[in-house]
Amino acid sequence: MTFTPRGASPTPLPARGFPTTRRSAVAAMRSGSAGERGWALDAIVSAYWKPVYKYLRLKWREPHEDARDMTQEFFARAMEKRFFEAYDPARARFRTYVRTCLDGFVQNERTFARRLKRSPGMELLSLDFEAADGELSRQEIPDAMGLEECFRREWIRSLFTGAVEKLRTACEARGRAAAFRLFEAYDLDEGRASRRYAELGRELGLSVSQVTNALAFARREFRRLLLEDLRALTGSEREFQEEARALFVAKDR
Repeated sequence: MTFTPRGASPTPLPARGFPTTRRSAVAAMRSGSAGERGWALDAIVSAYWKPVYKYLRLKWREPHEDARDMTQEFFARAMEKRFFEAYDPARARFRTYVRTCLDGFVQNERTFARRLKRSPGMELLSLDFEAADGELSRQEIPDAMGLEECFRREWIRSLFTGAVEKLRTACEARGRAAAFRLFEAYDLDEGRASRRYAELGRELGLSVSQVTNALAFARREFRRLLLEDLRALTGSEREFQEEARALFVAKDR
């Protein structure tokens, strides 16, 4: 299921509303600086590890333990062999390229060895595979024709989840925790979304106008954070624009 916050635009968004200064993790994978490449891989892993893990479970029918190890190994190899440097934005979207790299990785894994030894010096990534497996057990498993869409939806879910957590941190740091609580109660909680502003305001000791302003702030910040992360994970302006428009018209399924 793809999360779409209440208040998100149901129509394509104007280009002028997209951030233009966010550095690209995709471009940074080609940097001569190991630190810059490390930052880029962290950003890519954050958005893609769950889609990769679930794809391994669904398409390749890997058991939990093997899928967990292969997810770790895939990103370790991507850093060591610099997989993502070969990405050409003129040929495909970056998420399609990641999935293609993953398919090739699994095929090589199965051809040459059941388990590849982890690269020397590579630290294990701190990823919550147990939680991901729990999510998978509650999801409807798509047929073979739906696996590409499943990968896309998991990627979107990861983007939204990351932006929500960044919004929580930003609101707390700026002394606006109430704005996040309202956003969480009104936009994220489907079961409470029918509640009126006055009811929410009474719980927090806020007027209706204060609730309105706080929600507007939270939604604006959420959109900014989401689009910043999206820009970091796309390889060209065209890809970013297309993904951004698709992101804001996505509907729950």
